[in-house]
Amino acid sequence: MGNIIVLSVVYLVGIVLLLAFNELNYRRLNLKGEFTRKFAHFVATLAVVPFPYIFPSHWYILVLASLFFLALFVTQYSKQLKSIHDIERKSIGSYLLPLSIYVTFLIANLLDNKFIYILPMLILAICDPIAAILGINIKNYNGRIVLFGHKLNKTWLGSGSFLVTSFVISLIALYFHRHVFDLKTFLLALSVAVATTTGELVSWRGSDNLTIPLSAVLILVLFL
Repeated sequence: MGNIIVLSVVYLVGIVLLLAFNELNYRRLNLKGEFTRKFAHFVATLAVVPFPYIFPSHWYILVLASLFFLALFVTQYSKQLKSIHDIERKSIGSYLLPLSIYVTFLIANLLDNKFIYILPMLILAICDPIAAILGINIKNYNGRIVLFGHKLNKTWLGSGSFLVTSFVISLIALYFHRHVFDLKTFLLALSVAVATTTGELVSWRGSDNLTIPLSAVLILVLFL
């Protein structure tokens, strides 16, 4: 237990250093808040992928997630940490990220299947920032998606890149998990990609931090 507590402290210190580094770059390099926010999202989410191999119980994750949530709440309402909070759109995504990590870990822990946590976190860490950066920064031939006559706040390039990267990540991860590349691996990877892309597509105000991993979890629980 002592080693786990030490690792928990290491993760906390690592998150603090990441946020400090991100804030420093935001201020000195005059970077956009969207960029520094996605960078922090990518690094922080990728860093929690090994959690099932480190923490035997979801209670450790609950404590870490709660502290992260509290830090985000305090810094937003005290007008600090602008590298995370300085965005033009309204978003609750930063608050949903620790919740998403905990809920996904809890489900995987209860089902005793680490993969159910790892793949959704990989997709959330990598695909979401790629889709956001491409969707926001590339304007040419990149119109917003219209669904049933309603124009969504998503672009063809952003959602398309999410679908492709999610499929590739799922295909590779499932191959290493199942140790075979067959039709089931292909269809399962495609299903995860479509489900997570749909979760990203219909999300609102940053709720994709929750809908993306839970969409992947649903497919894996049903068909893996």
